[in-house]
Amino acid sequence: MTTAPDFTELVTTLPRPQPIGTFPLPLGYLLIPNGPGADEARTALLDGHEPATWPDSLRAHELAHRGEVDQAVALLVDDDPVTRYNRFVLDPEGVDTDQLRGDLGRFGVLVDVVLFTLGRIDDPPRDEGTDGELTAVVLAAQASHLLAQGDSDGAANVLERAAQAVTADSPRLAGVLIGSAGAIGADTADTVAQARLERALRLLDGADGLRIGRAEIHLSLAGLFHHRAVQNPGLLAQAIPHYHSALQLVLRDEAPLVWASAHANLATAYLTMPMVEASDQLRLGVAANSLRSALKVYTPQDYPEQWASVQLNLANSLVYTPSKHQADNLVEAVELYEAVLAARDRDSDPLGRARVLTNQGNALAHLGAFDQAKAKLYEARFLFEEQQDHESVRTVRGVLDEVARQVALLRTAAEADGGAER
Repeated sequence: MTTAPDFTELVTTLPRPQPIGTFPLPLGYLLIPNGPGADEARTALLDGHEPATWPDSLRAHELAHRGEVDQAVALLVDDDPVTRYNRFVLDPEGVDTDQLRGDLGRFGVLVDVVLFTLGRIDDPPRDEGTDGELTAVVLAAQASHLLAQGDSDGAANVLERAAQAVTADSPRLAGVLIGSAGAIGADTADTVAQARLERALRLLDGADGLRIGRAEIHLSLAGLFHHRAVQNPGLLAQAIPHYHSALQLVLRDEAPLVWASAHANLATAYLTMPMVEASDQLRLGVAANSLRSALKVYTPQDYPEQWASVQLNLANSLVYTPSKHQADNLVEAVELYEAVLAARDRDSDPLGRARVLTNQGNALAHLGAFDQAKAKLYEARFLFEEQQDHESVRTVRGVLDEVARQVALLRTAAEADGGAER
């Protein structure tokens, strides 16, 4: 009769704290076993750094972190509970989770955290009997559940509790959790969101392996100031450094959406800041460059809403940015407006189409293409009238009146030149 191996000592001697929850998945759920060089790697991960050199014993972890999951699974062939758990994180099919949970002892709760995250169970595990980082990841799962149910305040408060459980031993994990709580609050105008986000940045300062997460926190904080600037425009000046910080932390290839969002929102901030001095006009040029950068990620096929918004902002900035090549800028703006019009159906978004037509008509008028300008403006006026947007109707009529005045001046000048020649 074969006796089942006893893995109790292996599990009970697993070093604590584990860096679970600190890094994005899947690495963020993998346990670090004992082994040559493993403790140095565990310490680095806890401090928010990727190991300078991954030891052979953690080759599977390195591959998983690089996205080479199949290759990582192929290396996890041993039958001890930690290896089986790590394999389960990467490939959960066909696993006896009851057996694995029992074999993992105090770490068994992680099985349910993974199952909940994968959507295989409906409710997150409870945190009774857990401590430290185990408590933190269980509470993070509970917060995710609350957020899905629409309880944003409850989710943020649970994440705060999770951070408190690990601040002493895993300050980087605490920073990640507090950052998540702050991001939730920033979306819901929570009054403590700013303090949480700023605390998260302090806890994560210097964590080079968590640059993307730190950039996301900067974006959340910038967005919070940007939102408040609707009532207090002076707060835009506090948002801008955070957009710059996000861009200093990430490259386009490694976090394209974070990078594009930072560029797009930085440009929006620059475009909406009041122009006080002549030098402030330089911001418009910087904004245009950021908008062009964002369009490298926001394509009409993949991100139509973001593309249209950025495209419009770029066109508007070209119209109003002083330049030695103003005519070229206006021609480009007209083309940008035309591309947006092709995606703005008059039936599904009549007001949006009308606004674009108004801007395009204005640009065409500046180019002296008065007949084309009038055609665009007439359509815009019709759509605004149809939607009973009377203020916009008056705006368009004002532009049409100016076009008529310019045409009359040109006609008068032409007649005067003709008379002089005779």
